[in-house]
Amino acid sequence: MKIAAIQMVSTTSVQANLITAQALLAKAADQGAELAVLPEYFCIMGLKDTDKLQVQEQPGTGPIQDFLSRSARELGLWIVGGTLPLATGNAGRARNSSLAYSPSGECVARYDKIHLFRFAQGGETHDETRVLEPGTAPVSFELVSRDGQVYTVGMSICYDLRFPELYRALKADVLLVPSAFTFITGQAHWELLLCARATENFAYVVAAAQGGLHENGRRTWGHSMVIGPWGEVLAEQAEGPGVVMGEVLASRLQEVRRRLPALNHRVL
Repeated sequence: MKIAAIQMVSTTSVQANLITAQALLAKAADQGAELAVLPEYFCIMGLKDTDKLQVQEQPGTGPIQDFLSRSARELGLWIVGGTLPLATGNAGRARNSSLAYSPSGECVARYDKIHLFRFAQGGETHDETRVLEPGTAPVSFELVSRDGQVYTVGMSICYDLRFPELYRALKADVLLVPSAFTFITGQAHWELLLCARATENFAYVVAAAQGGLHENGRRTWGHSMVIGPWGEVLAEQAEGPGVVMGEVLASRLQEVRRRLPALNHRVL
């Protein structure tokens, strides 16, 4: 099964970002992808944290969700819509949510980011708790590829990457990590953490990132990549918009899990 990690450098304009995402999704489909993953906040990178509240949608309805559903249906793709802000009922708080759509356009899974990012170094500070409400539960879904193979796909978002217990709970064949890692933390830990999660779980990892200098002055690390279940980087793009293609092989999953059955040796 061919898979695509979509890298973007999203702007403050939802409409402009959707146009860019559409072109990249179409490119992934043209290259034979069955699953395409967009980055965290593919739809908006605001000038300030509260900008995301201005475009939040009610679950199940809204132009961003309509775009994802329509794109999945028209392109015949499984699409995981990076993240978008979904309403909570509290005007000052949203959920940072990742939605998965089947090729029929049906939303088959929703994961709300559990671990909210807080970081301070020099003049750079981030605190997602100011405007976000955390999710509470791991989420996975079953994906049936065109050849009839069934894969368990585990969902996560960005800062979740630092919490391996989440990935253990998912028990997945393919782990998704839509992200907007900062340049500082990405340079230090991005590839290290991604390869660790792949190796610990003998799973493929699809890491779709924001990558470049944004309109709001923020620089994200990028380096979207696909990683194999032995921890090997299969494909990568450093910066700028693009499509990073990889392939998930059921035979490869079976091989590494049979060779080293560590998942069966767990005690805790």
